[in-house]
Amino acid sequence: MKRILVTGGCGFIGRHVAQELVEHGYEVRILDALLEQVHGAEAITLPAGAELMKGDVLDREIVVEALSNVDAVVHLAAEVGVGQSMYEIARYVGTNDLGTAIILEALIKRPVERVVVASSMSIYGEGLYETADGRRIDDARRKASDIKSGQWDLLSDGGDRLAPVPTDEEKRADLASIYALTKYAQERAVLIFGQAYGIDAVALRLFNVFGAGQALSNPYTGVLANFAARLANGQRPMIFEDGEQKRDFVHVRDVARAFRLALEQRQAQGHAINIGSGRSYTISEVARLLADAMGEPGLRPEILGKSRSGDIRNCFADISKAHELLGFEPEHRLEHSLDEFVAWVRNTVAIDRGADMKRELEERGLVS
Repeated sequence: MKRILVTGGCGFIGRHVAQELVEHGYEVRILDALLEQVHGAEAITLPAGAELMKGDVLDREIVVEALSNVDAVVHLAAEVGVGQSMYEIARYVGTNDLGTAIILEALIKRPVERVVVASSMSIYGEGLYETADGRRIDDARRKASDIKSGQWDLLSDGGDRLAPVPTDEEKRADLASIYALTKYAQERAVLIFGQAYGIDAVALRLFNVFGAGQALSNPYTGVLANFAARLANGQRPMIFEDGEQKRDFVHVRDVARAFRLALEQRQAQGHAINIGSGRSYTISEVARLLADAMGEPGLRPEILGKSRSGDIRNCFADISKAHELLGFEPEHRLEHSLDEFVAWVRNTVAIDRGADMKRELEERGLVS
């Protein structure tokens, strides 16, 4: 396996994956549409020797050309954002699902050794929970009436609070947003295709990815980038609900290494695998850590006390399967990586569009 096609390879994760592959001796070809929402006016810097083809995964001809003489595919190209997916539905379904279908059809005539697709923790909906007596609950959902009344935590049928626990891959999918639906369709399509055509296929379910290179001016990107854009412009981070919801934050360099391992480890074939840090952080805790790191301790988060359609309460990763099948261990903890992230933010133009995002959601009745 020598030459790898990375779709979306100029994006935040894609650039790090391309760099990881080049550093380990692979030839890399990148296919990227270079969308303004993702890249803005930033100059694209590629790893030495990487080949760039500008084009959309919805363009059958450019996809076929991009697959010429490659040995494997890392498929990252996708529209990303739970909130935006709830009103730009055709765009998300088109790029994520039809785009993936076009790649798979092209692979029938131009097969490769392995395809690794970026899936998402969003497919789980709510993460895994336990009752007070230790019973596993993998289909927990909040009631609209509870959310409306400000009851953010999930309750058992008896009214007791359910305890969030690390989510493993056995947890059933529960699709709470259009984005989650498209990512699940991408994942399953690739795995089904691989089995049918004898091509090794792996899906990596990414949790909240952070690090240098995030699109700070795109309000639908990761929460850490949103907070950084607000703080860089002297504004308090905005947090929906009460800020106590828990997430798993995994460094982009760890994610890039996971993609390389997924190409290399034969035993990963046919599996969907969580890629996270294995730790949980409340969103308000993350906002405070970042404000301190940016020298803005007075800019404490603005707790909105409102919910967004498609949001879930808690989800953080059990990464034991990644350890077993990939030999994956995260090396960059959030609290030890913020200085590097902040140094990058200070040298980047960060346009705060958080208020625009909130208004767009409210105008469509997606905030309550």
